[in-house]
Amino acid sequence: MSSRGIALHCSSSAGTPRLRTIMKVTTSKSAATTARALFAAAVIALALGWGTAPASAHNDEIGSSPEGDSVVTEQPGEFSVTTSDLLLDLGGTGEGSAMVVTGPADAPLFYGDGCGTVSGATVETTAQLGAAGQYTVIWQTVSVDGHPISDEYTFDWQPTADQVLADGAATAPTCGTTADAVTTDAATSPPADLGSTDAAGDSTPAWIGGILGAVVLAGAAALLLLRRRKRSR
Repeated sequence: MSSRGIALHCSSSAGTPRLRTIMKVTTSKSAATTARALFAAAVIALALGWGTAPASAHNDEIGSSPEGDSVVTEQPGEFSVTTSDLLLDLGGTGEGSAMVVTGPADAPLFYGDGCGTVSGATVETTAQLGAAGQYTVIWQTVSVDGHPISDEYTFDWQPTADQVLADGAATAPTCGTTADAVTTDAATSPPADLGSTDAAGDSTPAWIGGILGAVVLAGAAALLLLRRRKRSR
């Protein structure tokens, strides 16, 4: 064999381990880059709250008129409840909610038409009160997220001598399909549990959390594998 052939053979033989080393280093760097990218993406996603479905934000009562547990001496005329978020204006007419004014507590009658009018984050109704005593305002409406919300509050009606008193009704008024749910039983039953939520209120689909969880695990596994390879060298 010629000296040139031997030189080529030796060069080829000597270059093989080097080529494998280069390929191994390149592969390790590529895997490390991919793992870091996956891990960084997962951390960012979790920081932005994409990894878990947030609990439905509660739209709660933050104020009322008259104020709860207050003493009222003049006909309010209007009764309202303001919530922490916007309310749905069902039908676009401001109606679609219910507000029932009932009292006095010892011989309750009903006042007003039972209809609630929505304006922004407030639902209101009009009514004239009757005999003195404790009155209860029961309300039901729909939050902007589509969840029905309801509650009640009481106040003490102590009219002055010049106030004109109204005659109440023995049965609860109805106002469309929403107010049909507000009956005489509702006046004595406890308010709805505003702390409860259902699956329909979750704004983030559950499968997004699953995907991001898989990304986190994949990134962590890749980094662990790379560390083991480095230790074994």
